[in-house]
Amino acid sequence: MISRSDEAKALGVKMGEPFFKMKELVRDGKVIAFSSNYTLYGDLSERVMQTLEAIVSDIEVYSIDEAFLHLNESHTDLETLGHTIRNMVKQYTGIPVGVGIAPTKTLAKLANRLSKKTGGVRVIHPDQIEETWNECALQDVWGIGRRNAKRLQANFIDTIEQFANQREEWVRQHFSVIGLRTYKELKGIPCIEMEGPLTEKKSICTSRSFGELQNTFAPIQEALSTHAASCAEKLRKQKCAAGGMYVSLSMSRFTKQTGDKYLGIYIKLPQATNNTATLIQHASKGLQKLFQKGTYYKKCGITVTDIVPEEKVQLNLFEAKQDTKLQALENTIDILNKKLGKNILRHAIQGSDNNTWKLRCDNLSPNYTTRLGEVLVINVSNTF
Repeated sequence: MISRSDEAKALGVKMGEPFFKMKELVRDGKVIAFSSNYTLYGDLSERVMQTLEAIVSDIEVYSIDEAFLHLNESHTDLETLGHTIRNMVKQYTGIPVGVGIAPTKTLAKLANRLSKKTGGVRVIHPDQIEETWNECALQDVWGIGRRNAKRLQANFIDTIEQFANQREEWVRQHFSVIGLRTYKELKGIPCIEMEGPLTEKKSICTSRSFGELQNTFAPIQEALSTHAASCAEKLRKQKCAAGGMYVSLSMSRFTKQTGDKYLGIYIKLPQATNNTATLIQHASKGLQKLFQKGTYYKKCGITVTDIVPEEKVQLNLFEAKQDTKLQALENTIDILNKKLGKNILRHAIQGSDNNTWKLRCDNLSPNYTTRLGEVLVINVSNTF
């Protein structure tokens, strides 16, 4: 279980529990379970972000379901703005969102958490900062979390107020510059700037669990090649290239097999690239070094790193500049896949649609917004 409604939580469904533990609830009709539908999630996320950008142009997409909006002096009635954002997103996409507005990113995250208790919108004005500290737990602070909360509690610091009242030198000594930023942000001093466009992101990760455990090389290579192709597509979409790659392979934590449950290897690319074939080639080399015959694996993934804009790729003395015809071919494939369906055109090494490694989606909801054959149809009667 990776996501639960409030009703499911009330029935005792726990985060991270294996699905088989709640099959009786499904059988008895008490809950409805859905498989992860990444295509639908990604499309709805993009629609939400486009709606937000239409309201406030300075936007930083933080994750698939989070974004920061940078407000300026023209935004005076913050409560009204918050409700406008919430209402427009609901009207245009059907997605309910929480809006938190505050002087800093860290406080805005706290405001967002508190918005669940105030009708979906919460504004923290500068003169309300200190009273807000008492409304949240220390571990709820963005940048602290459970691990750092335990470290603070070991130093007899149990609340946000106690942390904010520490000396600046003590915070820097125990939590470095990052902790100091959080400390200042909680006091209303902006320290975490809005990030630039997606091309400035430091890494892109694509990983999935297998539909069933895998112990042979070929299907794992197919899965890893598909993840590498996905990373390459995202790089091209952002008009950037990656100079490094991290290949990972994981066993199930429930397995009785010996050895490390998580394996990984970093590969420095000869030249930053967004070419699918090149990334697949290096991913396969990494897999060859990690794979152990006879071992059952549950998951694999690719993380591309050292990302730079396409126009700033440092050329290598021993590597030719990427062929413009090859770039045009890759861009054409991206266009066709977007129009006809994901992975309609792909490299042969990515395998077919009937892969044992693909994530099981027995309870997949329709792709209402991305596939014509699954668009929701409503029959309206002429009689009233």
